[in-house]
Amino acid sequence: QVQLVESGGGLVQPGGSLILSCAASGSIFRINDMGWYRQAPGKERELVAIISNGGSTNFADSVKGRFTISRNNAENRMDLQMSSLKTEDTAVYYCYAVVLRSLFGVPINYWGKGTLVTVSS
Repeated sequence: QVQLVESGGGLVQPGGSLILSCAASGSIFRINDMGWYRQAPGKERELVAIISNGGSTNFADSVKGRFTISRNNAENRMDLQMSSLKTEDTAVYYCYAVVLRSLFGVPINYWGKGTLVTVSS
């Protein structure tokens, strides 16, 4: 099995910064894409940012220029640095990873349980 554990959520004021981390553990041969989704109350889950195994990144338009994403392949970890936070960034943030559990295995998507980010004064 593979587990993804998020950390770093909390309460922050508008304009503030926060770093979310995701640690993957378990039976992992290689992680392809990793990324973050978020779900605000009453809204559908949406992609926030994604980073490939090679480091290519993509961001939702709503967070471009404010969020950065990075990963450490050797440690199976990923960070999301969020700055200039807005009230509309309030959501539960979910980590996901596309994992190969063996060399010839099928890529499988795994999800963390989520961490709450609240942006409020």
